[in-house]
Amino acid sequence: MSVTETITDPQDSTQERHPDFGKVILEARGINVAFGSHKVLENLDLDIRRGEILGFVGASGAGKSVLLRTILQLTSRQGGAIRILGVDYDAATPAQKTQLDMKLGVLFQQGALFSALTVLENIQVPMREYLELPQKLMDELALLKIELVGLRPEAASLYPSELSGGMIKRAGLARALALDPDLVFLDEPTSGLDPISAAEFDELIAKLRDTLGLTVYMVTHDLDSLFSVCDRIAVLGNRKILVEGTIEDMLACEDPWVRSYFHGKRARSIVPQN
Repeated sequence: MSVTETITDPQDSTQERHPDFGKVILEARGINVAFGSHKVLENLDLDIRRGEILGFVGASGAGKSVLLRTILQLTSRQGGAIRILGVDYDAATPAQKTQLDMKLGVLFQQGALFSALTVLENIQVPMREYLELPQKLMDELALLKIELVGLRPEAASLYPSELSGGMIKRAGLARALALDPDLVFLDEPTSGLDPISAAEFDELIAKLRDTLGLTVYMVTHDLDSLFSVCDRIAVLGNRKILVEGTIEDMLACEDPWVRSYFHGKRARSIVPQN
């Protein structure tokens, strides 16, 4: 039996591993981001709670990736504050920032694997950057991550060019998990996957959350993912959060864009029709 198949009661397991299940572990307050005179985000507030899978949606060009990169300190903001695990990132010391960075894992949309490195070596990149570990131990840890994401051991020696699209996503996820983060960011994790592979990846995310007690921030356009694995959804529009809540809240929302998104033609096979 694999590590990701050992949990029989996901919610109870997550709560047992984290007594502060449901507590806000990332706060974004009053976030302002602009490129020149073009405002992308304006006075945006968002909370992420421990143990949840948050689906983050919005129209193309609304600023979903900008917010993700802003939270990760890859894009500068002109205003607002970000607190991670109770620590104000702007006020943190260099040592505290390093510790916070180690608590975050990221899967970029196309996997962002280094083409000249094997899967094993890609997974070890964060270990080499933040830790000083013997090579043998890094090899063992990387192989464990490979098993966690459902790849076969022989995938360790393959290069990105030798992987299928689904394998690239799983290898990128294994690298995101390299340092045992508390919070994992997924940018369009099922894009480019066929429906069966996408459903399997959603199931994997849910099992990892339940097994490891992860908190997941998922930028996605995939309605199946929103319905099947997301505990809560936040919708970005007009440079801020339009609405947030459960899938039921989304279906009841009267905002024109939200209604079109969740009740449109592509949702007909998912949303119960009256």
